[in-house]
Amino acid sequence: MTVRSPWAWVPTLYFAQGIPYVVVMTLSVIMYKNFGISNADIALYTSWLYLPWVIKPLWSPLVEMVGTKRGWTVVLQFVVGAALALVALTIPGPMVFRMTLAVLWLMAFASASHDIAADGFYMLALETHQQAAFVGVRSTFYRFANIAGQGVLVYLAGLLQERLGDMKTAWVIVFFVLCGLFLAAAVWHQFMLPRPAGDRRAEQGRMTPAEFLRIFKLFFAKPRILVVLGFLLLYRFPEAQLLKLATPFLLDDANAGGLALHTKDVGIAYGTVGLIALTLGGLLGGWIVSRMGLKRVLWPLIFAMHVPNAVFLAMAWFKPASLVLISAALAVEQFGYGLGFTAYMMYMILVSQGEHKTAHYAICTGFMALGMMLPGMWSGWLQQQLGYTAFFGWVLVATIPSFAMAALIRIPEGFGRKE
Repeated sequence: MTVRSPWAWVPTLYFAQGIPYVVVMTLSVIMYKNFGISNADIALYTSWLYLPWVIKPLWSPLVEMVGTKRGWTVVLQFVVGAALALVALTIPGPMVFRMTLAVLWLMAFASASHDIAADGFYMLALETHQQAAFVGVRSTFYRFANIAGQGVLVYLAGLLQERLGDMKTAWVIVFFVLCGLFLAAAVWHQFMLPRPAGDRRAEQGRMTPAEFLRIFKLFFAKPRILVVLGFLLLYRFPEAQLLKLATPFLLDDANAGGLALHTKDVGIAYGTVGLIALTLGGLLGGWIVSRMGLKRVLWPLIFAMHVPNAVFLAMAWFKPASLVLISAALAVEQFGYGLGFTAYMMYMILVSQGEHKTAHYAICTGFMALGMMLPGMWSGWLQQQLGYTAFFGWVLVATIPSFAMAALIRIPEGFGRKE
C-alpha cells in the first residue's frame, strides 16, 4: 500500500465529487434559463437527470466485481472531464438543448458511478478512526464544490455575458474552465490516490448476484417499510418543486413575475450567500441532534425545513429590488433547509442500521433522488399555469404530506445523541 496523507487527496476527491452533481442539477437550470428555454421544459428534462442517482444501487455491484475502486474513480473523472468539454462544444450548435441534455445525461451516469467508487475507496484507503476524523472534511469540500458551481461559476457566466455580449460564448468558456479543472483533478488523483492493499479484485469478497438480491429483500422486509418509503419520498416533496423554479424566478423579468436579477447576482445571492447559510444550517442541525437526539428535535427541524419556504411567496408578492434583501431572504430559506435536511439524513442512517448498512443507505439515497425527480418533473408546467405567486403558495400547501409522514415514523429514544 502506498502511504499518502489523507489531506493530499480527501479534500480534492470530494470537491471533484460535488462538481458534476451541481453542474447537472443547478448550473444546467441557469444555463437553459439564459438560453430562453421554458420553465416547463427546464423542470421536466433536468429532473430526469436525477434518474442515475435513483437507480445507482442497481449497478453498484459492478464496481465491486470489476477492477479496483481507485481505477474506477480516476477513469470516471476523465469521463466527466470529457463530458464537460462536450457540453462546451455542443452549446454553439443549432440543437443546443437536445445535445447538451444528452451529454449531461452521460455526465450524470458517470457522476453517480463515481460516487459509488469514491465512497468505497474512502472506506478502503482509511482506517476507521481516520474515516471518522475526515468525515467533516469530505462534507465541507463537497459544499465548497457547490459554492464554486452555483456561486463562482454562475457569477463568471454573468460577468462574461456582460463583457462579451453573448450568452452562449460565456457558457462555452465556463464549461471549458470546468473541463480543465476536472481533468487536472483526474491527473492529480492518478498520482496522489493511495493504493490500498484491500483494493484488489482477488483480495476482496466480491458480491454474488444472489447476495445482491438478498440485500434488497432484507431492505424491503424492514418493519413498517411502507411508512419508511413514504417518508423518504415525501419529506422533500415541497422542496423538490421549489428547487427547480428558484433560479428561474430570480432570473425572470417582472412581466413574467420574477425578480429580474442578473446571472452574476444569482451567483452571489443564491449560489454563495445561500449555500453558506445552507452549510451553517447543516452544521447546527448536526450539533443539535448530537446533543438532544433525533426524536426530541424532529418536529422543530421539520418546521425549520418547510416554514422558511414562505420567503419565496413573500418575494413573489412584494418583488424586492434590493440584492441585499433578496440575499438575506434566501439565506433564511437555505439555513432552514440545512437544519431540516439533517433530520432526513439521520433518518436514513436509522433505516440503514443493521446488516448491510452501506448498501441499505445507498437504497435510501435512491429513494431520496426519486422523491426529488418526480415532483420536479411537473413543477415547471405547474408554475406556468399558476404564476409564481400562486405556485409558491402551492409549495406551502405541499408541505402537508411531509408533515403527515413525519407523524407516522418511529424513532428510538436517544438515537443520534452523543453519549
